[in-house]
Amino acid sequence: MTTATEAADAAVGVASGLLIDGAWITTEATFDVLDPATGELIARVADAEVAHGLAALDSIDAAAPGWARVPLRERAEILRRAFEAVTAQREEYARLISAEMGKPLAEARAEVDYGAEFLRWYAEEAVRPDSEYRRSPDGGSRLLVSRRPVGPCLLITPWNFPLAMATRKVAAALAAGCTAIIKPAPQTPLTTIKFAQTLLEVGLPKGVLNVVNTLDAPGVCGALLADGRIRKVSFTGSTAVGRVLISQCGPNVIRPSMELGGNAPFIVDVDADLARAVDGAMVAKMRNMGEACTAANRFLVHRSVAEEFSSMLAQRMAALTVGHGLREGTEVGPVIDETAREKLGGLVADAVARGAEIRTGGRPIDGPGTFFEPTVLTAVPADARMFGDEIFGPVAGVTVFDDLEEAVRLANATEYGLVAYLYSGDVERALRTAERLDFGMVGLNRALVSNAAAPFGGIKQSGLGREGGREGINDYLDLQYIAIDA
Repeated sequence: MTTATEAADAAVGVASGLLIDGAWITTEATFDVLDPATGELIARVADAEVAHGLAALDSIDAAAPGWARVPLRERAEILRRAFEAVTAQREEYARLISAEMGKPLAEARAEVDYGAEFLRWYAEEAVRPDSEYRRSPDGGSRLLVSRRPVGPCLLITPWNFPLAMATRKVAAALAAGCTAIIKPAPQTPLTTIKFAQTLLEVGLPKGVLNVVNTLDAPGVCGALLADGRIRKVSFTGSTAVGRVLISQCGPNVIRPSMELGGNAPFIVDVDADLARAVDGAMVAKMRNMGEACTAANRFLVHRSVAEEFSSMLAQRMAALTVGHGLREGTEVGPVIDETAREKLGGLVADAVARGAEIRTGGRPIDGPGTFFEPTVLTAVPADARMFGDEIFGPVAGVTVFDDLEEAVRLANATEYGLVAYLYSGDVERALRTAERLDFGMVGLNRALVSNAAAPFGGIKQSGLGREGGREGINDYLDLQYIAIDA
């Protein structure tokens, strides 16, 4: 039996302060980090006020010119050493992620692998600057086009992938030559703190990256954006908060990158390989207990195969092992908090009231922690709340369609446009259909789209910009054109 002590033990050796100019700073105010599987205390961490945030900004602003001048190879070597250090500490990171976020150890280990890849990828990208020497068409001059760091950045990360979202932002910023403040989610600050410790240990100069934990995100981040020295903000989180941040970027014309909410359709066509589609559904729905912006939110299944698909999916969901994430063999951990669990119950109740049928699960699990049964509902109507809202939990709703035209219409009938999934036996038809889906990413007979080498991001209300891939570093770089008389 996993105990609260084991969860607290995972945090041993991790700092609890703010990282400002290379020093760990304690504060009079603190906040608790809890194990969502038990509700027990893991650690207490420093709670920053506006003054702490501005001190962190002073630090990264002072460090910015020097870091921008560091040779590309030196930046790359620091990121490479960070990759090796995170990989060497895989188990320690995984246990910490599982303790403060709740995901099973197997998924936490996968997150460490995924997060580390951003460090390796941007270590390689750092030494490949995109620049160009051109001749003017009139022959009278030469055009030198180069890129340089955008300047001090504010990076705001979510609780659901506390390591991977930090490495995805930090690695790109550091590779580009930017300094940054990272503000982690208050539910999961310890993983970010440990990552910052690792960066210092592998030689990142003081002041280049500062960590500001706070319960007053609007006050601290608002002050940083109003100051005028922050030149870029990168945020992963809800669309509602993203809209506020975008508006705060306006007065000082700060470059925003926003990875926001999702409402991913998972389309199963009439000729899909159902066994493969169900395998994909389990990945697309249950990765991170469904607490992912990429999670399949609406299962759109052709009427002729809907019953067979639903039965197979319900059987697989019912067989999942629910428990504490630190217990080996657990497949489904708790959702992040009681508010999240209550939301799931409300979505299920609303769908049932509108005619949906529960095929398995559907209820919160009694006892300590915030667990919810893996759930499958069928006959979910398009006016159900779960069809339009981001579920963010282990609940799958199936809606039938009669032809691909209807499926595409239902899929696109959302303000979100992050990712869509399509399973089909006809590749040509599937490609044509994928091109009509209004989403920034499409998984074609594949349920996992996250890849450090690929541009991650959405359209519409799902965000601005891209993270990962060659494209991910560009948001941290400004273009400069120099005209040469020749």
